[in-house]
Amino acid sequence: MKIFVTVKQVPDTSGKVAVKPDGTLDRASMATITNPDDMNAVEAALKIKDETGCRVIAVSMGPMTAESMLRELMAMGVDEGLLISGREFGGSDTYATSQIIAAGIDHYGLEPDDIIFSGRQAIDGDTAQVGPQIAEKLHIPQVSYAGEVTKAGNKLTVKRMLEDGYMTVEVETPCLITCIKELNEPRYMSVSGIDGCFDKPLIIYDYNELKDHPLIDPTTIGLKGSPTNIYKSFTPPQKGAGRMLTGSAKETAKELASVLSEKHLI
Repeated sequence: MKIFVTVKQVPDTSGKVAVKPDGTLDRASMATITNPDDMNAVEAALKIKDETGCRVIAVSMGPMTAESMLRELMAMGVDEGLLISGREFGGSDTYATSQIIAAGIDHYGLEPDDIIFSGRQAIDGDTAQVGPQIAEKLHIPQVSYAGEVTKAGNKLTVKRMLEDGYMTVEVETPCLITCIKELNEPRYMSVSGIDGCFDKPLIIYDYNELKDHPLIDPTTIGLKGSPTNIYKSFTPPQKGAGRMLTGSAKETAKELASVLSEKHLI
């Protein structure tokens, strides 16, 4: 048994955001972090590893600089990194990205007792589409919004967190689970993990490695092949400082009405 965890290197939202003329993010000029929801997916995989001794493989699609992120995850306890990297994959939307990652996992080898964990969504796109699309393209069952996961044999019981309550679902492996932040608290890197992370294997799949896979169609991957294109990206204008009204309820209501009237809002 092994567990794949899909992870993404995303812009650090506490820093500057740079956009290229074609509307895509200029990731090379921005500080990056591991996508927060993906960290919960990593922790879910490591907890099952602690219980069963299975192998955990972190899978990412991105530039070669993503190796540093994968090494950090290895320092946490991940056994192996799989980096899918190639110019042909650059600028892919969720549809193309899910094709490429699904091809990478299938090429590595997805077996009947394997599990795939993904974060619910990435903070740079907020689509929550890639995980479910990977499952669809691998023809395996999926359960999203996992707030609790327990494993018994080849079955997982997942408690889904929904807006109006919970739903408990039982699913057999192989399967894909998308994780939310309420699922767990990600662990830190250990000193021994940091010391040994560069001794763990990192596999790199480029375009030539995957080009013959049935899911890799040159016309539907990369920026040109993606069915969804970014029309415009921009930094929203900074809002002015707010204004606090003080006094009794009657006085502040009267002053608020006067201000809104002056601005022709009422």
